[in-house]
Amino acid sequence: MDNDLQALDKWAGGLLALLAPTGRRAVTRDVARELRRSQQTRIGAQRNPDESPFAARKPRTGKGGNLREKKGRIKRAAMFAKLRTARYLKVESDAMGLAVGFAGRVSRLARVHQYGLRDRVAPRGVEYRYPARALLGFTQSDREMIRDTLIKHIVS
Repeated sequence: MDNDLQALDKWAGGLLALLAPTGRRAVTRDVARELRRSQQTRIGAQRNPDESPFAARKPRTGKGGNLREKKGRIKRAAMFAKLRTARYLKVESDAMGLAVGFAGRVSRLARVHQYGLRDRVAPRGVEYRYPARALLGFTQSDREMIRDTLIKHIVS
């Protein structure tokens, strides 16, 4: 993801220099909103930036698991439903740049899943190494959207 950011910064930096500060603010605001929207839909579709599906959840069994539910029934709601809302997935933009990321206490949870780190399943519970699920990242359509938005603002 760092290489993507460096390549994007190198390419877009020259184009953004052509705009006045008010124009740069408008571009970064539009790009940031569209990036958040695309990240939200991709997270809702349970896809990594490379379009591969998220790693499946580990089935819960044993003590504290879903032992009281009916046999054969697996209730699977979409992962990160609240995390992808605008309340937690924040956007910051100004004339110098933009940022799309998680704010507050949920940033720790997002970091654990983004990089596949170890964390406790529950307070004072067992530790588990979560599989990497890239919550934030650039897809090919994101790159095209950024390019199109920059060009639209430069031309107008």
